[in-house]
Amino acid sequence: MLKFDESEFVRQIASAVALRPRIEELVDRLVDQGFDNLFLVGAGGTYAQMWPYEHLARRTSTLPVRSAIAAELVAAGDAGLGERSVAVFTSVSGTTEDSVRAIEFCRAKGAYTVGFTGVADSPVARGVDTVLLTEPKTWPFDMQLLLFMGRLLARRGEFEGYEEFADEFAAIPRILVRVAERAEPVASAFAEAHKDTDYHFLIGAGNLWGLTYLYSMCILEEMQWLRTTRVHSAEFFHGSLELLERDTSVLVLQGEDESRPLTDRAIAFARRVSDDVTVFDTRDYPLEGISERFRPLLAPLVLDTVLDRVSKHLERVRDHSLDLRRYYRVMDY
Repeated sequence: MLKFDESEFVRQIASAVALRPRIEELVDRLVDQGFDNLFLVGAGGTYAQMWPYEHLARRTSTLPVRSAIAAELVAAGDAGLGERSVAVFTSVSGTTEDSVRAIEFCRAKGAYTVGFTGVADSPVARGVDTVLLTEPKTWPFDMQLLLFMGRLLARRGEFEGYEEFADEFAAIPRILVRVAERAEPVASAFAEAHKDTDYHFLIGAGNLWGLTYLYSMCILEEMQWLRTTRVHSAEFFHGSLELLERDTSVLVLQGEDESRPLTDRAIAFARRVSDDVTVFDTRDYPLEGISERFRPLLAPLVLDTVLDRVSKHLERVRDHSLDLRRYYRVMDY
């Protein structure tokens, strides 16, 4: 596979899954001590990656859970943030300035802070009350967040079968390798067909809305300098569909949760107008060893793996490095 180091990939994912005992111990302690609300705080991609777990909590729990943009949380505050709050942060490098400031802000309010990162000697790792470390450069953070939120909901009686899920989840490193292998020809074909496409329209919903936003902004825009529009499947009808033309590239992220009919409806309409609709559907991937009832939870992980293959092939056909930046962390902001 193009630019895919299987051993490193497995090592990174496995390092996150191996945090299960520590995550469960932490969650049990927090639940036993008692807290009133949970903040999932990030910036850019790490903010978008919190959305599936806020979404999961809204669907299944009475616990107030809010995903928050780090910089906005510091600027605007939150009336619910205080001594009986828990705030969770993620950062690959551990150096994201907005997140570091938000950690300081949350701690000043008395909140208990948790950090997931791969860099022990980093501002994020040093700043939080509890840090849980993975191999360097481990991405995404869905493994840790799934285990954290799953255990939390289970302790509250709001996730039946968590132990079974977590046991099955131990196999996810190898499962995702097989996902990447299956996605490789699809990704290559998409990239070849869209070598010169300079505008993409992205649609998603449910626990894939965060990844839709992330892939649009953090990958296609930031890393490939492509123009995009991103819209939630349920909101597609309310204006954004007017941008479609016969040759508009439409990328749809389709999962298996209760939002699937919303995205099906958007796909049906998009295909009536555009001749260039690509659907990345988690149902196309077997996920051996994962029970049918748990498959919807893994949608962000599955399609993050698929879209990483797409990114690598876009980098190849467009001769545009994914590491190239004009402004981000190059110019003062």
